[in-house]
Amino acid sequence: MPTISLCMIVKNEEMHLVRCLDSVADLVEEIIIVDTGSTDRTVEIASHYTEKIYAYSWKDDFADARNESFSKASMDYCMWMDADDILEETEKENFLQLKQTLPPDTDIVMMRYNTSFDEAGRPSFSYFRERWIRNCERYRWTGAVHEVIVPNGKVIYSDIAISHKKMNAGDSDRNLRIYRKMIAEGKHLEPRQQYYYGRELYYHKQYEEAVSVLEQFLRMEEGWIENKIEACSVCADCYDQLGQEQAALNVLLRSMSFDLPRAELCCEIGKYFLEHGNFHNAIYWYKAALGARKNEYAGGFFLPDCYDYIPFLQLCVCYDRLGDWQKAREYNEMAGTCKPYSQAYLYNKQYFDSLPAGSFDKK
Repeated sequence: MPTISLCMIVKNEEMHLVRCLDSVADLVEEIIIVDTGSTDRTVEIASHYTEKIYAYSWKDDFADARNESFSKASMDYCMWMDADDILEETEKENFLQLKQTLPPDTDIVMMRYNTSFDEAGRPSFSYFRERWIRNCERYRWTGAVHEVIVPNGKVIYSDIAISHKKMNAGDSDRNLRIYRKMIAEGKHLEPRQQYYYGRELYYHKQYEEAVSVLEQFLRMEEGWIENKIEACSVCADCYDQLGQEQAALNVLLRSMSFDLPRAELCCEIGKYFLEHGNFHNAIYWYKAALGARKNEYAGGFFLPDCYDYIPFLQLCVCYDRLGDWQKAREYNEMAGTCKPYSQAYLYNKQYFDSLPAGSFDKK
Protein backbone atom coordinates (compact mmCIF):
# COMPACT_ATOMS: atom_id res chain seq x y z
CA MET A 1 0.00 0.00 0.00
CA PRO A 2 1.45 3.41 -0.94
CA THR A 3 2.44 5.93 1.72
CA ILE A 4 1.40 9.58 1.64
CA SER A 5 3.00 12.81 2.84
CA LEU A 6 0.46 15.56 3.46
CA CYS A 7 2.26 18.75 2.41
CA MET A 8 0.79 22.10 3.46
CA ILE A 9 1.81 25.73 3.27
CA VAL A 10 0.16 27.89 5.93
CA LYS A 11 0.05 31.36 7.37
CA ASN A 12 -2.18 32.55 10.23
CA GLU A 13 -4.56 29.62 9.94
CA GLU A 14 -5.44 29.04 13.60
CA MET A 15 -9.14 29.25 12.69
CA HIS A 16 -8.97 26.44 10.11
CA LEU A 17 -6.01 24.19 10.85
CA VAL A 18 -7.47 21.89 13.51
CA ARG A 19 -10.52 21.16 11.37
CA CYS A 20 -8.34 20.39 8.34
CA LEU A 21 -5.80 18.16 10.09
CA ASP A 22 -8.41 16.31 12.13
CA SER A 23 -10.12 15.35 8.88
CA VAL A 24 -7.08 13.65 7.36
CA ALA A 25 -4.28 13.12 9.91
CA ASP A 26 -5.08 9.46 10.57
CA LEU A 27 -5.12 8.66 6.84
CA VAL A 28 -1.58 9.77 5.92
CA GLU A 29 1.84 8.60 7.05
CA GLU A 30 3.50 12.00 7.31
CA ILE A 31 2.51 15.64 7.73
CA ILE A 32 4.74 18.43 6.42
CA ILE A 33 3.92 22.00 7.44
CA VAL A 34 5.70 24.92 5.78
CA ASP A 35 4.86 28.11 7.62
CA THR A 36 5.23 31.33 5.64
CA GLY A 37 5.24 33.78 8.55
CA SER A 38 2.38 33.13 10.97
CA THR A 39 1.90 35.52 13.87
CA ASP A 40 -0.97 33.59 15.51
CA ARG A 41 -1.13 30.07 17.01
CA THR A 42 -0.75 28.24 13.70
CA VAL A 43 2.68 26.74 14.46
CA GLU A 44 1.65 25.75 17.98
CA ILE A 45 -1.45 23.98 16.63
CA ALA A 46 0.55 22.23 13.91
CA SER A 47 3.02 20.94 16.53
CA HIS A 48 0.27 18.77 18.02
CA TYR A 49 0.12 16.83 14.74
CA THR A 50 3.71 16.77 13.49
CA GLU A 51 7.30 17.66 14.32
CA LYS A 52 8.01 18.41 10.67
CA ILE A 53 7.33 22.15 10.69
CA TYR A 54 9.55 24.43 8.62
CA ALA A 55 9.85 28.21 8.48
CA TYR A 56 9.86 29.69 4.99
CA SER A 57 10.51 33.25 3.85
CA TRP A 58 7.59 34.20 1.64
CA LYS A 59 8.63 35.19 -1.92
CA ASP A 60 5.23 36.03 -3.47
CA ASP A 61 5.41 32.67 -5.23
CA PHE A 62 3.01 29.88 -4.30
CA ALA A 63 4.73 27.32 -6.54
CA ASP A 64 8.05 27.92 -4.79
CA ALA A 65 6.44 27.49 -1.37
CA ARG A 66 4.65 24.30 -2.38
CA ASN A 67 7.84 22.91 -3.91
CA GLU A 68 9.55 23.61 -0.59
CA SER A 69 6.90 21.52 1.18
CA PHE A 70 7.29 18.70 -1.34
CA SER A 71 11.07 18.75 -0.90
CA LYS A 72 10.63 17.75 2.75
CA ALA A 73 8.42 14.74 1.98
CA SER A 74 9.73 11.20 2.38
CA MET A 75 6.70 9.07 1.43
CA ASP A 76 5.66 7.60 -1.93
CA TYR A 77 3.18 10.35 -2.77
CA CYS A 78 2.77 13.98 -1.85
CA MET A 79 -0.73 15.20 -1.13
CA TRP A 80 -1.50 18.90 -0.85
CA MET A 81 -4.31 20.62 1.00
CA ASP A 82 -4.94 24.19 2.05
CA ALA A 83 -5.74 24.85 5.69
CA ASP A 84 -9.35 25.73 4.86
CA ASP A 85 -9.86 22.41 3.05
CA ILE A 86 -11.35 19.32 4.65
CA LEU A 87 -11.90 15.69 3.79
CA GLU A 88 -15.50 15.00 4.77
CA GLU A 89 -16.19 12.03 7.05
CA THR A 90 -18.15 10.35 4.25
CA GLU A 91 -15.01 10.33 2.07
CA LYS A 92 -12.63 8.62 4.50
CA GLU A 93 -13.53 5.02 3.68
CA ASN A 94 -13.12 5.73 -0.04
CA PHE A 95 -9.78 7.40 0.68
CA LEU A 96 -8.51 4.28 2.46
CA GLN A 97 -9.93 2.02 -0.24
CA LEU A 98 -8.07 3.96 -2.91
CA LYS A 99 -4.81 3.60 -1.00
CA GLN A 100 -5.31 -0.14 -0.83
CA THR A 101 -6.16 -0.56 -4.52
CA LEU A 102 -4.01 2.10 -6.20
CA PRO A 103 -2.10 0.65 -9.18
CA PRO A 104 1.62 0.86 -8.33
CA ASP A 105 2.50 2.65 -11.57
CA THR A 106 0.14 5.57 -10.85
CA ASP A 107 1.85 8.96 -11.07
CA ILE A 108 -0.97 11.37 -10.26
CA VAL A 109 -4.40 10.98 -8.71
CA MET A 110 -6.92 13.66 -9.66
CA MET A 111 -9.64 14.30 -7.08
CA ARG A 112 -12.69 16.52 -7.07
CA TYR A 113 -12.35 19.94 -5.48
CA ASN A 114 -15.69 21.20 -4.23
CA THR A 115 -15.49 24.96 -3.69
CA SER A 116 -19.11 26.13 -3.54
CA PHE A 117 -22.26 24.62 -2.07
CA ASP A 118 -26.03 25.10 -2.39
CA GLU A 119 -28.58 25.70 0.35
CA ALA A 120 -28.58 22.00 1.27
CA GLY A 121 -24.79 21.79 1.36
CA ARG A 122 -24.51 19.91 -1.93
CA PRO A 123 -21.59 20.90 -4.21
CA SER A 124 -22.63 23.49 -6.79
CA PHE A 125 -19.16 24.26 -8.18
CA SER A 126 -16.33 21.79 -8.54
CA TYR A 127 -13.42 20.74 -10.70
CA PHE A 128 -10.62 18.17 -10.65
CA ARG A 129 -7.21 18.94 -9.20
CA GLU A 130 -4.02 16.93 -8.97
CA ARG A 131 -4.13 15.72 -5.35
CA TRP A 132 -1.74 12.79 -4.90
CA ILE A 133 1.49 13.29 -6.80
CA ARG A 134 4.33 10.79 -7.02
CA ASN A 135 7.22 12.02 -4.89
CA CYS A 136 9.97 12.61 -7.42
CA GLU A 137 11.77 15.51 -9.09
CA ARG A 138 9.67 15.08 -12.21
CA TYR A 139 6.65 16.65 -10.54
CA ARG A 140 7.04 20.21 -9.34
CA TRP A 141 4.71 23.18 -9.11
CA THR A 142 4.78 26.08 -11.56
CA GLY A 143 3.05 29.47 -11.39
CA ALA A 144 3.49 32.15 -8.76
CA VAL A 145 -0.32 32.33 -8.39
CA HIS A 146 -2.88 29.61 -9.14
CA GLU A 147 0.02 27.19 -9.15
CA VAL A 148 -0.29 23.84 -10.89
CA ILE A 149 1.44 20.56 -11.57
CA VAL A 150 0.60 19.70 -15.15
CA PRO A 151 -0.78 16.13 -15.11
CA ASN A 152 1.37 13.68 -17.03
CA GLY A 153 2.48 10.08 -16.75
CA LYS A 154 -0.19 7.64 -15.58
CA VAL A 155 -3.07 9.76 -14.30
CA ILE A 156 -6.19 8.33 -12.67
CA TYR A 157 -9.40 10.12 -11.71
CA SER A 158 -11.10 9.51 -8.39
CA ASP A 159 -14.52 10.72 -7.26
CA ILE A 160 -13.12 11.36 -3.78
CA ALA A 161 -13.63 15.05 -3.01
CA ILE A 162 -11.75 17.61 -0.98
CA SER A 163 -14.07 20.40 0.16
CA HIS A 164 -12.93 24.00 0.38
CA LYS A 165 -14.74 25.66 3.30
CA LYS A 166 -13.22 28.99 4.16
CA MET A 167 -14.46 30.62 7.37
CA ASN A 168 -12.88 34.04 6.86
CA ALA A 169 -12.29 36.26 3.86
CA GLY A 170 -8.50 36.32 3.86
CA ASP A 171 -6.47 38.75 1.75
CA SER A 172 -8.62 39.25 -1.34
CA ASP A 173 -6.03 41.56 -2.95
CA ARG A 174 -3.05 39.21 -2.60
CA ASN A 175 -3.22 37.47 -5.98
CA LEU A 176 -3.75 40.67 -7.96
CA ARG A 177 -0.93 42.29 -6.04
CA ILE A 178 1.44 39.45 -7.00
CA TYR A 179 0.46 39.68 -10.66
CA ARG A 180 0.98 43.45 -10.65
CA LYS A 181 4.41 42.96 -9.11
CA MET A 182 5.37 40.34 -11.71
CA ILE A 183 4.36 42.66 -14.55
CA ALA A 184 6.20 45.62 -12.98
CA GLU A 185 9.33 43.44 -12.82
CA GLY A 186 9.01 42.71 -16.53
CA LYS A 187 8.07 39.05 -16.09
CA HIS A 188 6.17 37.39 -18.92
CA LEU A 189 2.81 35.87 -18.08
CA GLU A 190 2.41 32.53 -19.82
CA PRO A 191 -1.11 31.80 -21.15
CA ARG A 192 -2.48 30.17 -18.00
CA GLN A 193 -1.26 33.04 -15.85
CA GLN A 194 -2.67 35.54 -18.35
CA TYR A 195 -6.07 33.88 -17.99
CA TYR A 196 -5.98 33.96 -14.19
CA TYR A 197 -4.72 37.54 -14.18
CA GLY A 198 -7.81 38.46 -16.19
CA ARG A 199 -9.99 36.65 -13.65
CA GLU A 200 -8.39 38.54 -10.77
CA LEU A 201 -9.11 41.84 -12.52
CA TYR A 202 -12.70 40.69 -12.97
CA TYR A 203 -13.05 39.82 -9.28
CA HIS A 204 -11.82 43.33 -8.48
CA LYS A 205 -14.43 44.84 -10.84
CA GLN A 206 -11.76 46.26 -13.13
CA TYR A 207 -13.82 45.21 -16.11
CA GLU A 208 -12.19 47.17 -18.93
CA GLU A 209 -8.71 45.93 -18.08
CA ALA A 210 -10.05 42.41 -17.52
CA VAL A 211 -11.58 42.42 -21.02
CA SER A 212 -8.29 43.57 -22.52
CA VAL A 213 -6.31 40.84 -20.75
CA LEU A 214 -8.82 38.07 -21.48
CA GLU A 215 -9.26 39.04 -25.13
CA GLN A 216 -5.48 38.92 -25.49
CA PHE A 217 -5.52 35.44 -23.95
CA LEU A 218 -8.27 34.30 -26.32
CA ARG A 219 -6.17 35.40 -29.30
CA MET A 220 -3.18 33.34 -28.17
CA GLU A 221 -2.56 30.13 -30.10
CA GLU A 222 -1.41 28.53 -26.88
CA GLY A 223 -3.63 28.06 -23.89
CA TRP A 224 -5.76 25.25 -22.57
CA ILE A 225 -9.18 24.86 -24.22
CA GLU A 226 -10.95 24.70 -20.85
CA ASN A 227 -9.39 28.03 -19.82
CA LYS A 228 -10.43 29.58 -23.14
CA ILE A 229 -14.04 28.47 -22.75
CA GLU A 230 -14.13 29.79 -19.18
CA ALA A 231 -12.46 33.02 -20.32
CA CYS A 232 -15.38 33.55 -22.72
CA SER A 233 -17.79 33.31 -19.80
CA VAL A 234 -15.83 35.74 -17.62
CA CYS A 235 -15.28 38.12 -20.53
CA ALA A 236 -19.01 38.09 -21.30
CA ASP A 237 -19.86 39.14 -17.76
CA CYS A 238 -17.28 41.94 -18.01
CA TYR A 239 -18.91 43.21 -21.20
CA ASP A 240 -22.31 42.94 -19.53
CA GLN A 241 -21.08 45.00 -16.58
CA LEU A 242 -19.80 47.59 -19.06
CA GLY A 243 -23.21 47.78 -20.75
CA GLN A 244 -21.96 46.10 -23.94
CA GLU A 245 -24.63 43.42 -24.22
CA GLN A 246 -24.01 42.48 -27.85
CA ALA A 247 -20.31 42.01 -27.20
CA ALA A 248 -21.25 39.78 -24.25
CA LEU A 249 -23.42 37.58 -26.48
CA ASN A 250 -20.75 37.45 -29.19
CA VAL A 251 -18.05 36.18 -26.84
CA LEU A 252 -20.40 33.55 -25.39
CA LEU A 253 -21.07 32.27 -28.91
CA ARG A 254 -17.34 32.40 -29.59
CA SER A 255 -16.80 29.77 -26.90
CA MET A 256 -18.21 27.19 -29.30
CA SER A 257 -15.29 27.72 -31.67
CA PHE A 258 -13.12 25.93 -29.11
CA ASP A 259 -15.26 22.86 -28.41
CA LEU A 260 -18.80 21.49 -28.29
CA PRO A 261 -21.30 23.68 -26.43
CA ARG A 262 -21.06 23.46 -22.67
CA ALA A 263 -24.23 23.62 -20.59
CA GLU A 264 -22.74 26.43 -18.51
CA LEU A 265 -22.41 28.65 -21.59
CA CYS A 266 -25.78 27.57 -23.03
CA CYS A 267 -27.42 28.71 -19.80
CA GLU A 268 -25.70 32.08 -20.06
CA ILE A 269 -26.88 32.52 -23.65
CA GLY A 270 -30.37 31.46 -22.63
CA LYS A 271 -30.29 34.04 -19.84
CA TYR A 272 -29.37 36.75 -22.38
CA PHE A 273 -32.41 35.99 -24.51
CA LEU A 274 -34.70 35.57 -21.49
CA GLU A 275 -33.71 38.98 -20.18
CA HIS A 276 -34.39 40.47 -23.62
CA GLY A 277 -37.86 38.96 -23.80
CA ASN A 278 -36.98 36.55 -26.62
CA PHE A 279 -38.46 33.53 -24.93
CA HIS A 280 -38.38 31.16 -27.90
CA ASN A 281 -34.64 31.67 -28.36
CA ALA A 282 -34.14 31.31 -24.62
CA ILE A 283 -36.03 28.01 -24.70
CA TYR A 284 -33.76 26.76 -27.50
CA TRP A 285 -30.61 27.43 -25.48
CA TYR A 286 -31.92 26.05 -22.21
CA LYS A 287 -32.93 22.86 -24.01
CA ALA A 288 -29.45 22.80 -25.55
CA ALA A 289 -28.06 22.92 -22.01
CA LEU A 290 -30.15 19.88 -21.09
CA GLY A 291 -28.73 18.03 -24.09
CA ALA A 292 -25.11 19.04 -23.55
CA ARG A 293 -22.64 16.26 -22.83
CA LYS A 294 -21.55 16.24 -19.21
CA ASN A 295 -17.77 15.86 -19.17
CA GLU A 296 -16.62 16.36 -15.61
CA TYR A 297 -13.24 14.89 -16.44
CA ALA A 298 -12.22 17.54 -18.95
CA GLY A 299 -10.61 19.36 -16.05
CA GLY A 300 -12.41 22.68 -16.29
CA PHE A 301 -14.76 24.30 -13.81
CA PHE A 302 -18.01 22.35 -13.57
CA LEU A 303 -21.43 23.65 -12.55
CA PRO A 304 -23.66 20.58 -12.22
CA ASP A 305 -26.85 22.64 -11.88
CA CYS A 306 -26.42 23.90 -15.45
CA TYR A 307 -27.09 20.39 -16.78
CA ASP A 308 -30.52 19.98 -15.21
CA TYR A 309 -31.81 22.17 -12.37
CA ILE A 310 -31.10 25.63 -13.84
CA PRO A 311 -32.43 24.95 -17.38
CA PHE A 312 -35.52 23.21 -15.92
CA LEU A 313 -36.22 26.21 -13.71
CA GLN A 314 -35.59 28.73 -16.49
CA LEU A 315 -37.73 26.80 -18.97
CA CYS A 316 -40.49 27.05 -16.38
CA VAL A 317 -40.06 30.84 -16.45
CA CYS A 318 -40.01 31.00 -20.25
CA TYR A 319 -43.19 28.98 -20.68
CA ASP A 320 -44.89 30.95 -17.91
CA ARG A 321 -44.10 34.18 -19.77
CA LEU A 322 -45.57 32.64 -22.93
CA GLY A 323 -48.74 31.71 -21.04
CA ASP A 324 -48.21 27.95 -21.35
CA TRP A 325 -48.70 27.16 -17.67
CA GLN A 326 -48.97 23.41 -18.27
CA LYS A 327 -45.42 23.20 -19.61
CA ALA A 328 -44.21 25.75 -17.10
CA ARG A 329 -45.46 23.63 -14.22
CA GLU A 330 -44.00 20.46 -15.75
CA TYR A 331 -40.56 22.01 -15.95
CA ASN A 332 -40.84 23.33 -12.41
CA GLU A 333 -41.60 19.80 -11.22
CA MET A 334 -38.52 18.58 -13.09
CA ALA A 335 -36.48 21.20 -11.24
CA GLY A 336 -38.05 19.91 -8.04
CA THR A 337 -36.83 16.37 -8.74
CA CYS A 338 -33.31 17.79 -8.78
CA LYS A 339 -33.69 19.97 -5.68
CA PRO A 340 -36.91 19.40 -3.75
CA TYR A 341 -35.63 21.80 -1.07
CA SER A 342 -35.07 24.67 -3.52
CA GLN A 343 -36.80 27.88 -2.47
CA ALA A 344 -37.28 28.82 -6.14
CA TYR A 345 -38.99 25.51 -6.89
CA LEU A 346 -41.21 25.76 -3.79
CA TYR A 347 -42.15 29.36 -4.60
CA ASN A 348 -43.09 28.39 -8.16
CA LYS A 349 -45.08 25.41 -6.91
CA GLN A 350 -47.10 27.67 -4.62
CA TYR A 351 -47.64 30.07 -7.53
CA PHE A 352 -48.99 27.33 -9.81
CA ASP A 353 -51.21 25.97 -7.05
CA SER A 354 -52.76 29.44 -6.75
CA LEU A 355 -53.72 29.74 -10.44
CA PRO A 356 -57.43 29.47 -11.31
CA ALA A 357 -58.92 26.13 -12.30
CA GLY A 358 -58.57 25.52 -16.02
CA SER A 359 -55.24 27.34 -16.32
CA PHE A 360 -53.52 24.08 -17.25
CA ASP A 361 -55.96 22.95 -19.90
CA LYS A 362 -54.21 21.96 -23.12
CA LYS A 363 -54.17 24.75 -25.67
